[in-house]
Formats: sequence, structure tokens, C-alpha cells
Amino acid sequence: MKRRTLLQASPALLGLPEWAMAQSGYPNKPVKYIVPVAAGGGSDMVGRALCDRLGRVIGQPMVVDNLGGGGGVIAAQTTARAAPDGYTLMQGYVATHGTAPATRKLPYDALADFTPIGMIGSTPNVLVINTALPPQNIQAFLAYMKQNPGKLSYGSAGAGSLTHLTAELFKLQTNSFLVHIPYRGIAPAITDLIGGQTQMMFPGLAAALPHIRGGRIRALAVTGSQRHPQLKDVPTLEEAGLKGFDAQQWYGVVGPANMPASIVKTLNDAMAVVLAQPDFKDKLSAEAVELMPMKPAEFGAYMKKDIARWTSLAKARGIHLDT
Repeated sequence: MKRRTLLQASPALLGLPEWAMAQSGYPNKPVKYIVPVAAGGGSDMVGRALCDRLGRVIGQPMVVDNLGGGGGVIAAQTTARAAPDGYTLMQGYVATHGTAPATRKLPYDALADFTPIGMIGSTPNVLVINTALPPQNIQAFLAYMKQNPGKLSYGSAGAGSLTHLTAELFKLQTNSFLVHIPYRGIAPAITDLIGGQTQMMFPGLAAALPHIRGGRIRALAVTGSQRHPQLKDVPTLEEAGLKGFDAQQWYGVVGPANMPASIVKTLNDAMAVVLAQPDFKDKLSAEAVELMPMKPAEFGAYMKKDIARWTSLAKARGIHLDT
């Protein structure tokens, strides 16, 4: 076949998928961005804020598609099965690519079935207690737990959630006993904490912040390596002596496995532009999300480490859940 004829041949005749022949023109149509939760709420806001600006940078609309259900399984499966052409992306987060793979059998491989594109940012979890309890700081609460073994309970957003695993990590590192009360979501868990049905929990900072500021719950410590700008007077658990204690509600962008490197670079470069915009930082600060720009390989390593960490904890605490 002559060179000109070869160049004009259809992808099908060459045995190549159409996306492989269209790389150089990427993107030339709207990009679907799957958010694995229902519309509304912090995760959805993060995705929509990113898509609004990312679409302007790449010159094509970013269409948000909310696919809730199954704890992110439906969204993850849909993404993994899509063509790796850069036109189907997903907002991977700590549940779909962190805690769920660590605690249950899934119909997808959180690492092998996806291409890491870039990190958006994260928000810490915060140790909060019912205001009727006497401790005013983390050290006093650690002493209070030891003085009241078996008398305290904690709520979570559900078995296997980040709020559950973070509390179990806390129990492990403090050698303490707390009764787990799982709820169907973070809102009812916080409601019962305020009402005194439970005594403590580890919600994400975004969900807890209005109640902390309203004096309905008391913040004692945050996860992560440094204090959060929204709670400058609240120490980290690291400062309290729990070395290496970390738990983050993070958000990133992934695509199907085997995406071309050129498309991944285009998207990561565009994300870097968005994450450098002051108004984007301000927008996410409303959800207590701190930006964490990463290159694809760095983000992939982050997910792998997060899964390994929570898998180790799940084994240590005997946490094994079915889908």
C-alpha cells in the first residue's frame, strides 16, 4: 500500500480503533466527566467547579454525568469499560480508589483498570466530640477514653467508609476501645453525635465545619501533616503524638486503562492551569478542599499507597465487607 493510500485508509482497515487515529486532534468534541455520586454535595461541587474551568482550557465542553449508586461501583465500571480515548473521564476519590478496594471485593481493579490523570485536592477528617463531654482538647480526650473503657461510641457514614476506617486507625494507634455505630450517610451520623447518641466521630472537615463553628460539636484534632487553614487553632493528630496518622478525603481524575500518553499529558497540563487559578482555589476552599496538583505517575503512586494503607488496616481490624 502506497504511503498516501495508507494515510488515507480508515482506522478499521488498519486494524486500529478510531480513538487511536484521532489522538493528534484531541479534544475535538465534548468530554464526559463521570461523578460517582448524586448531584449536590461536596464531591459534585468539586467536579463541576473543575469541569467549568477545564472545559475552557481544553476548548471543549466538559459534561458532568452523575452516576451514583453502589458506593461508586456503577461509575467505576462504566469508566473502566469506556474507550480509552480521553472522552470519558471520572472523578476518582478515596472511596472508589482507596477504602472500597481495601474492604470489599469489587467488579473492577482500582489500579489496573484505570489511567491516573491528576489529583485535584483533599480535605482532612476531623476528630469531633459531643459538647457535653468534659474534654476540651485532644490530650484530655485520650485520658478520658482510658478512664471510660467501653463506654464511648463513634458514628460513621457507613461500614467501610473513610469515617469508619479513620476511627479504627485511631483506635489502633491509641490502643482504645470504642463501639462503632454505622449510619447511612454522614448527615444522620452528625445529627446523633450532636444529640448525644454517640460521643465522637471522624467526619470530613467540610461536613463538620458548620457544626463546629455553630458550637454544636467540639473539634479536637485534624488528620494530615499540618493544621488546616479553616481550623488554625486545632492541632493535628501528629502533634498529639500519633505519628504518621493520616486520612484524607481526596479527589482526582482518572480515565480507562491504556489511555495514550499524549492525551493524559494534555489533560494533566490543563488541570495544572486550572489548579493555579486563584478563583478555583477560593471555590474549593468553601468545601475545605486544599489543592494538591500531581503528575499522572505521582497520582498513581498516591492511589496505590492509599489502597495499601487501608488494606493493611482492614486486615488488622478484621474488616471485610461484601458489595
